[in-house]
Amino acid sequence: MKHIHRIALLALALAGGSHASELHQPRSHLLTGGQPSARQLHEAAAAGVTTVIDLRAPQEDRGYDEQAAAEKLGLRYVRLPIGGAGDINETNARTLDRLLKQDAGTTLLHCASGNRVGALLALAHARVDGASAEESLELGRAAGLTSLEPAVRAVLEDPAKP
Repeated sequence: MKHIHRIALLALALAGGSHASELHQPRSHLLTGGQPSARQLHEAAAAGVTTVIDLRAPQEDRGYDEQAAAEKLGLRYVRLPIGGAGDINETNARTLDRLLKQDAGTTLLHCASGNRVGALLALAHARVDGASAEESLELGRAAGLTSLEPAVRAVLEDPAKP
């Protein structure tokens, strides 16, 4: 319980007004949001985060070498590049689910704003966990889903879409 309390405090501490730094806790041991600063990454490690999953494409500017900073802090750093709506698909959702299950600790899952995070989590919840479209979208919104919701709905409503 103390660990979850620390993570909740971290989420509050990192929510600094700009959308990119706002963190959500849609599930136990999972923080989601936008691009963390180097300071926020340090605070996350101190609060018990063990893995960072970065959904940003390699060419997106992070403002610092996030991978090097994460590894220096002893964090596992994983990239799963999601460029936009075209990458919100079942293959990437299942990959994300697999990556999340590899971490026994707390994961910080981010993109630039949290939108791609929420989109991919919503799709994974539907396709891997068997949740309804509305339950999946609710989880996605709790994780940061905004403008990609129509793209997620389109995939959820078409069982033929991978």
